[in-house]
This record gives sequence, C-alpha cells and structure tokens, in this order.
Amino acid sequence: MTRKIRIEGMKCTHCQQRMKKALEAIDGIKSADVIFESGEAVLELEKDVSNAIIADTVKKAGFSIKAD
Repeated sequence: MTRKIRIEGMKCTHCQQRMKKALEAIDGIKSADVIFESGEAVLELEKDVSNAIIADTVKKAGFSIKAD
C-alpha cells in the first residue's frame, strides 16, 4: 500500500534526507521516497499508519504537511 503526502519547508537534499530518515523510523512505513524539489513523499506502507502519526513526525522534523 502506498500513500502520497505533500511536505512544506524542505529546501535542500539535507532536508530531504532528514525527512526520509524520520518517516522510515515510523513503525509500519517500509520506505519513503522524498523529493524536496516537488515537496512530495511517497510512502510504502507495511500496515496502516495514521495521518496523525505521520503529521507529528513531519512536524518534529521541522516541516509541515501541506493540505491538498
């Protein structure tokens, strides 16, 4: 199962790597493909992960979720 999210505030590859590491540390996320240029992340999920957990992780990494 995949989920796509939009992230605000990433400005460089360092931001991209920090966000990738934080997302992949969440139980249930198998991998995260994060692209700072587009502000998107595609998450490969092993099980259902709540939006609140993902949003909290993004916030703790210093970024925010952009609502569509």
